[in-house]
Amino acid sequence: MTTTPLKLLFLCTHNACRSILAEAICRQLAGDKFIVASAGSQPAGKVFPQTLNKLTEHGYNIDGLSSKSWEALSDYHPDIVITVCDQAAGESCPIWFGKAVKGHWGLPDASKITDSSERGQCFDGLIRLLETRLTAVLELPLAELSLTEISTELKRIGATN
Repeated sequence: MTTTPLKLLFLCTHNACRSILAEAICRQLAGDKFIVASAGSQPAGKVFPQTLNKLTEHGYNIDGLSSKSWEALSDYHPDIVITVCDQAAGESCPIWFGKAVKGHWGLPDASKITDSSERGQCFDGLIRLLETRLTAVLELPLAELSLTEISTELKRIGATN
């Protein structure tokens, strides 16, 4: 069984909301089990402000979070890549061409909701959902699973609400 932390990358087109939420939550829940990053194919260049506010409100550390291009992570070489764009909403999701195991967890984009109350509720729901999914990932015996089995588990976990 390996003790080397796996590298996990969350991708979303703009890297301003959902992938940032996933990075912060996973980083805190995973401890030293994962090295976590997020990036975008067309980064916004700044994190949506309420993303940081909601993370702080829920007790997550926001230090070091930034909207960045996946080109900034050219030396990162993740073991697992999870895209978090909502393809059901017609968004195009970035495609990672590395050797990493890939998963897709379509999440709604809270930053696109104009009503502040609804947007806040969406953020709270996203945080709870990511906590549930990431806890499930952390419970997997990843060192004992094949790449195909990890991919299957990511898909199963991504289907949970």
